[in-house]
Amino acid sequence: MTHEYNITGMTCNSCVAKVKTELLKLGDVLSADVQLQSPQAKVIMQKHISIDALQQAISKAGRYTITETGHMQHSMDNTAEEQDDSYYPIFLIFGYITGITLLIQLVQGGFHWMQWMGHFMAGFFLVFSFFKLMNLKGFAEGYSMYDVVAKRFPGYGYVYPFIELGLGIAFLTGFSPVLTNWVTLIVMTVSTIGVVQNLMKKSPFQCACLGTIIKLPLSKVTLFEDVLMVLMSAAMLLNLI
Repeated sequence: MTHEYNITGMTCNSCVAKVKTELLKLGDVLSADVQLQSPQAKVIMQKHISIDALQQAISKAGRYTITETGHMQHSMDNTAEEQDDSYYPIFLIFGYITGITLLIQLVQGGFHWMQWMGHFMAGFFLVFSFFKLMNLKGFAEGYSMYDVVAKRFPGYGYVYPFIELGLGIAFLTGFSPVLTNWVTLIVMTVSTIGVVQNLMKKSPFQCACLGTIIKLPLSKVTLFEDVLMVLMSAAMLLNLI
């Protein structure tokens, strides 16, 4: 469900950022769009959160007051009952990448595991970086909520999609396989740590794997993506060394 709120006391973008950070820390908040213009906040919730709880949260950021606008809407993307359906896009993407890379092997008249994994990882990184780059700022803000590096260095969220793009091109062209797989192994292991930490805390963050275009809750599906890349890069390194 989506709620809209008026927030008084915000005077600059720094205020906006502080309020948004505190709202996103709340359980059951999937996303929060905060701005200086009225209505100042649009919050997507998995379950209803009282105005008192919201006020308590933003008070940690400063002297701000939040009130309801009375506008609430239910939509296919936002209802708790339909959260599972939101995974369809990511399953579809995995299916496309898997099917295309298997077709390449079929056309070549044989199946080579290492080559297939290289093509799969190329498709994975190219597609996922594409969605992140469609809204780089939005991705960086979302990623900084749960990634261990982006939390300490917010600029990493702006660099990460380009790392994925570079890895996709490297796997596609066969550039320095040992270096490419080492970078993949390190980057995806670090990403996995952040996902595991937040899953253990049961923190209801939105997954930024497909940027902000397709909204997905952080879940075991996210963990599966990262672990799969770690295992594939480790397998390819063992084969190369």
